[in-house]
Amino acid sequence: TKFIRKSRRYNSYKGTIGRVAKNLIHRRFYTSIPHQKVTTDTLEFKYYEHDKNKKLVIKKLYLDPFLDMFNGEILSYRISERPNAKVIIDAQKEAMDRTDDCPYRRTFHSDQGWAYQMKAYKKQLTKQNIFQSMSRKG
Repeated sequence: TKFIRKSRRYNSYKGTIGRVAKNLIHRRFYTSIPHQKVTTDTLEFKYYEHDKNKKLVIKKLYLDPFLDMFNGEILSYRISERPNAKVIIDAQKEAMDRTDDCPYRRTFHSDQGWAYQMKAYKKQLTKQNIFQSMSRKG
């Protein structure tokens, strides 16, 4: 493959689908309390694979990690072949379960991607009494 067209990088912003939460973190990413501030984002990885005709085909994988801002520990993650709301909510539930021991009210921070504006995502946070914080678009 001599000439390969470069594709655009992944952007999860698809306009305002739900409500955009206020930015409660304001670039204060450090915390001295474990599990108090958790951040997440969707990352796209490209890799090459040969199809049945021995041609190189670009494939994509999407990683959805939930990271503790206290020590950079990954609390939960999911890998999928396409951006999927169910996958993100499953990772979110696991991260919420792992951060239950925090004595203070927790904050989950993300960008304004479509998955983080969904009602199902917000409902889980509200149920657990967790603040939602969003920074700028993608």
